[in-house]
Amino acid sequence: MARYDRAITVFSPDGHLFQVEYALEAVRKGALAVGVRGTDTIVLGVERKSTARLQDARTVRKIVKIDDHICLAFAGLTADARVLINRARVEAQSYRLTLDEKVTVEHITKYIAGVQQKYTQSGGVRPFGISTLIVGFNPGGSPALYQTDPSGTYSAWKANAIGRNSKTIREYLEKSYTETSGRDTIKLAIRALMETVEASSKNIEIAVMEADGLRILGDEELDGLVAEVEADKAAAEAAKRAGTSAAAGGAQQTS
Repeated sequence: MARYDRAITVFSPDGHLFQVEYALEAVRKGALAVGVRGTDTIVLGVERKSTARLQDARTVRKIVKIDDHICLAFAGLTADARVLINRARVEAQSYRLTLDEKVTVEHITKYIAGVQQKYTQSGGVRPFGISTLIVGFNPGGSPALYQTDPSGTYSAWKANAIGRNSKTIREYLEKSYTETSGRDTIKLAIRALMETVEASSKNIEIAVMEADGLRILGDEELDGLVAEVEADKAAAEAAKRAGTSAAAGGAQQTS
């Protein structure tokens, strides 16, 4: 058992690579990240970790720009993410210099997944302990959302979550996702985060990728959107209670 546990290049008898599974566990313990694709907007939301009182919070980022039209959020080991992000940025610029056009979201996703996969079958290395959500606009103007994981697998999504409590968020998105645009897409991402995180500008960060570039929501704008979402939720619950009371009253009159 121990040798299968330690060697990245050796399969266990039942077909597992334990080091890859441990990397996936590191992702599951990382800060939550959510991605939602709209018709004209893609939104990334992440859980903010509390910073030390004397630490500059601007240096702790879970959402980073790869190119003008592509950005990435990650869950897992920040040091691993920094290395992978720098390599992705170099690839994006190399693509632009070679072909004289912007890199596609799928190309940069394939590149990142390829680097992650390479580190699962080479001796003397370990897998990257991160999963990524990659968003952006393709040259034709279509929005895209992709996810990669430590095994090197990648796939396209309409909405997804990675990190701590991601299963709960994914279940919420499966029930609540509809094609949205603009402000509604942002509010859907916030509602998803509110399933497990106390939503405020102190606890979450929201980035909005639009056709003209990336925009990080300021604290005042974010708190305003959170208040809107909470008001919408309260109104929906009040309407539901009123409907239930009316149905109960009608049943009593019938009887």
